[in-house]
Amino acid sequence: MEFIKLVVNCLELIVYVYLGLAAVYIFIFAFLGIFPYRRKVQPTANLRKMAVLIPGYKEDTVILEVAEASLNQTYPSESFDVVVIADSFQPETIAALKKMPIKVIEVVFEKSTKSKALNAAMAAIGDDYQVAVVLDADNIMAPDFLYKINQAFESGFIAVQGHRMAKNMNTTMALLDSVSEEINNHIFRKGHRVAGLSSALIGSGMAFQYDLFKKRMTEIKAIGGFDKELELTMLRDRIKIEYLDDALVLDEKVQKQAVFENQRRRWLSAQFVYFRRFALDGLIQFLTRFNIDYLDKVYQMIQPPRILLLGIMTILTAIMGAASLINYMWTSEFLALSFLCWFVVWILTVLAFAFSVNRKFYTKQTLLALLTLPMGFWLMFRSLFKLKGANKTFIHTQHGVTENKSNQK
Repeated sequence: MEFIKLVVNCLELIVYVYLGLAAVYIFIFAFLGIFPYRRKVQPTANLRKMAVLIPGYKEDTVILEVAEASLNQTYPSESFDVVVIADSFQPETIAALKKMPIKVIEVVFEKSTKSKALNAAMAAIGDDYQVAVVLDADNIMAPDFLYKINQAFESGFIAVQGHRMAKNMNTTMALLDSVSEEINNHIFRKGHRVAGLSSALIGSGMAFQYDLFKKRMTEIKAIGGFDKELELTMLRDRIKIEYLDDALVLDEKVQKQAVFENQRRRWLSAQFVYFRRFALDGLIQFLTRFNIDYLDKVYQMIQPPRILLLGIMTILTAIMGAASLINYMWTSEFLALSFLCWFVVWILTVLAFAFSVNRKFYTKQTLLALLTLPMGFWLMFRSLFKLKGANKTFIHTQHGVTENKSNQK
């Protein structure tokens, strides 16, 4: 019996340290994110030539609207080109795109990936650019987006992440996805920049020095999560990534549970893959060069997603609370202390979420959406057991299909 107690106690301690560190981590950066990030803005003297790269796979439903909207910038039209990378588009879509004042690069791959599409486009358009802007096929830039990107480059940054936010909140799942994105923006982008660390990349709404991006993309063969590999290698080389909280890009949020699960499965798989690849190097770089940005990003790869963290913390805290009441197997003093420890980190997790959620989401609709969090937790938890092969197969997220609130499943 004593041996069983020891084993259980050791397992609890391991789980507590892992989840507790994650809770403290997001709490610190969520708290820092409350404070304004004051960046130096230089007067714009140099209007850089930009290539707005929009890769799309079977995105006929949304690409025409996105391409047209991408032309509506306050930035001078002669200083940027919109480049649509058309993979498996319908002939009529291609014809319509070619009528617009944009560049259309048609590509065909045996196995399609975003990194292949970007590499093919940059090989086709040449090197007459200073900045590469990467969008998803459903993204719509605010009219001043490119102008603000240029300002960041004028300030000396060569890697910039814009503020991606929800284009739609028409279903409960889309609303939860919107809240999740803003939480991540607050913690992993704004909070990190307030602390002096690099912003996390998010896969779109981002910009890079063109020649740097072109060279690094040729080295990336990722099927999923190319932005994570790009980010890790940049931080390894001490390239600071800026975050522009006021440079907005609208992004379509997932509307169905099945799409949500597929998307999260792809993200989770990429996290584990890149943690295995970069963990040791990140630790070595920290010990030998004090590269804290790199180590911080490696640690993020092994953190549980926020919804899993909140769900697991809530379940385990409730279990310890119930166990302390019935005094099963342990002394009451030990159980009371254990419950207190779990309760503290649960409170830190809840506070981190409270700090991170924008006030605009404090609505009746959000409250109702929170009632479906257990389903979101279950979908994420189930995804953990479906990761095999997720990073070896292209998983396409369909855009432009509008769902009604009454038709979410």
